[in-house]
Amino acid sequence: MMRRGWTVLVGLLVIVGLGFGLSYLPVPYVALGPGPTVDTLGRSDGKEIIVITGRQTSTSKGHLNLTTVSVRDRLSLLTAARYWVDSSTAVVPRDLVYPPDKTDKQVEKQNQQDFKSSQTSAETSALRELGYPVEVSVDSLPAGSPSVGKLAKGDLLTTVDGKKVTSSQRLIELIRMHKAGETVRIGYIRGGKPATAAVKTSAAAETKQPVIGVQIDQKQPHPFEIKFELDRIGGPSAGLMFALGIIDKLKPEDLTGGTFIAGTGEIDDEGNVGPIGGIPQKMIAARAAGATVFLAPAGNCAEAVRTTPPGLRLIKVQKLDDALTSLDGLRNNRKNLPKC
Repeated sequence: MMRRGWTVLVGLLVIVGLGFGLSYLPVPYVALGPGPTVDTLGRSDGKEIIVITGRQTSTSKGHLNLTTVSVRDRLSLLTAARYWVDSSTAVVPRDLVYPPDKTDKQVEKQNQQDFKSSQTSAETSALRELGYPVEVSVDSLPAGSPSVGKLAKGDLLTTVDGKKVTSSQRLIELIRMHKAGETVRIGYIRGGKPATAAVKTSAAAETKQPVIGVQIDQKQPHPFEIKFELDRIGGPSAGLMFALGIIDKLKPEDLTGGTFIAGTGEIDDEGNVGPIGGIPQKMIAARAAGATVFLAPAGNCAEAVRTTPPGLRLIKVQKLDDALTSLDGLRNNRKNLPKC
């Protein structure tokens, strides 16, 4: 009888030990939680986040906060289970955040590059809204280019088939509306005189997309300088809020109307706002910080509607223009603002 008791006790201890050990077993998941939220009109580490020199700037009473997601990696089974029941956190396969074909350092480097690109596109789209057009010109023509003899270095490219070129991105989009081998009419200015050239497109070596065979240069002349003083954040999703922050600082009126506004969204040179990841966690972070309005990309609306925290008004944004129109509507208490 005593032997049987010892056997049962040892068995129980083994089961408990196995259970304890398994609870600390690493699992291939990460936890996405609410991250820091930062006012683009304010300061970080004692420095203004958007620094504009060479022009007087305005001060707003409200906020235009970018939002982020925190990533908790190297989870144990026990920790993953705890996050699984936490409504503010999403547990997702690690490969979604850290692709298996890249090292963690490569992912981090890419996130930093995307963050820098978001600042560049935010500046470009904001300045276009403020009346500073983008100038796209020919930088060089490689040997064998279909544009040789038709375009020249320094030509300012203005149209493709009569459609206006507003950025290098738009130039590429207009050319790609054709098939390789088709002819496009390129409007340009050379020596102050407008002209057009018919260029037969060729197929790019790697992508096979239609090209006109020129290296282009994009400039946006403006009489002041814009810098961003913010690091330790990665990814492209701060673009929309950076663009709004720039415009708010350079316009005399307070775009916020004194409201605590937060948001997210990738932005391109044309002011298009694209969807991002982690919007439930970003909205939680925004509401916890005091935001009452959240600007959400149209592509995230379905998920955002399901997970909007109480007390947070959701506004749908497809372009930078939409965001500015909605901010104007908020200041003037209009009811029919675009919502998800």
